[in-house]
Amino acid sequence: MVYFERRRPDVSNVVWAQLRLPPFPQVAIRILQLANKENVQLHQLSDLISSDPAFASEVLTVANSQLYAPRYPSNSILQAVAVLGINNLQGMCLTVGARVYMGKARTLPFMQAIWRHSIACALIAEQLALAGFMDKDSAYTAGVLHDVGRLALSAVRAKEYAALLETHTGSGSSILEAERNKFGLDHCGIALQLTADWKLPRDFEAVVSQHHAPRQKDGPWGMSELINVSCRMADSAGFPAFPGCEVTPYPDLLGELPARERGLFHPDLETLASTVATKIQAVESI
Repeated sequence: MVYFERRRPDVSNVVWAQLRLPPFPQVAIRILQLANKENVQLHQLSDLISSDPAFASEVLTVANSQLYAPRYPSNSILQAVAVLGINNLQGMCLTVGARVYMGKARTLPFMQAIWRHSIACALIAEQLALAGFMDKDSAYTAGVLHDVGRLALSAVRAKEYAALLETHTGSGSSILEAERNKFGLDHCGIALQLTADWKLPRDFEAVVSQHHAPRQKDGPWGMSELINVSCRMADSAGFPAFPGCEVTPYPDLLGELPARERGLFHPDLETLASTVATKIQAVESI
């Protein structure tokens, strides 16, 4: 179990130290840990996934879905791992883990919005990475993981968090202060603690903690910056994490991209939104 310490006792009625966060599927976390090791073998990952029959069944279903559109169906976990590759496997297992973690609650409107925002961010990040010189599978994984703090808040304070998401109006970053005022921590801070508790690679720290940080045109460009822009593009494409999210104009977002990515990425928002919506539908039809 993961425990959170209350950082601002004067403003929060939530005693974090007394709350227990439901455990995220351990198989998904172990995949994220192991897949970054140079000497990891495919059979090790296959055995790990197979150790949880329910999780393995989900992985096999997703691997054979329209999302990945395999030329030939995989009949075993080992075959699916071999076809997908280690990097692709991380994002897929994290997607499955999030689905399992949310369970039936994924159909609730506020949870559905968080889920779709995370997947939209991941899909956009994947395409942005393809337009540049970054690993698309790592970008997808980072996109799915970037809002894991929202899942944590949803798990421990579902009604209160749903009410906040449904009534808050402002930019994507503006909700951080509202979260701190109500819960003592914001979803970025919670996610940062989770990456430490789960012993994930340190590369994820900036991704989960800085995806709402202000950016300037021609600033540094790395994975955290890519997720930062992808998060706001997901908002603009019609997949915000909360209804009252004020979006950044798409031309402004394109202006934040490096020249190569800007030249090769979707020039219009409608095409991007349609592409993302089609892929999200493929995920939700599983």
